[in-house]
Amino acid sequence: MRILHTMLRVGNLDRSIAFYSEVLGMRLLRRDDYPDGKFTLAFVGYQDEKDGAVLELTHNWGVDSYELGNGFGHVALEVDDAYQACELVKARGGKVSREAGPMLHGTTVIAFVEDPDGYKIEFIQKGR
Repeated sequence: MRILHTMLRVGNLDRSIAFYSEVLGMRLLRRDDYPDGKFTLAFVGYQDEKDGAVLELTHNWGVDSYELGNGFGHVALEVDDAYQACELVKARGGKVSREAGPMLHGTTVIAFVEDPDGYKIEFIQKGR
């Protein structure tokens, strides 16, 4: 068994695809409309789905926003340099919600950014 993807419901699919591709550097792997179900699925990632886990962005037509709830935590991405990754996110118009630095009770360097729907993405610097 292996993890295939994590699904996030998004209010504006084009805005979310732009964030994940232009701000975080992922590729749009595929996008499929399901008119009978009134939804669109878009898969984004750093590698092909056969090679690793990706994100599934689900847009239910006519739904502009969701409550995030308190059960979901975050998506984690490994980065070479968390400080530089935060600067790139800001330069590309993204939101950094926790600047890079050592975690509170350890030495691992982490940071948090948010996508347009408010989902948190954690950067974990290599060499933890």
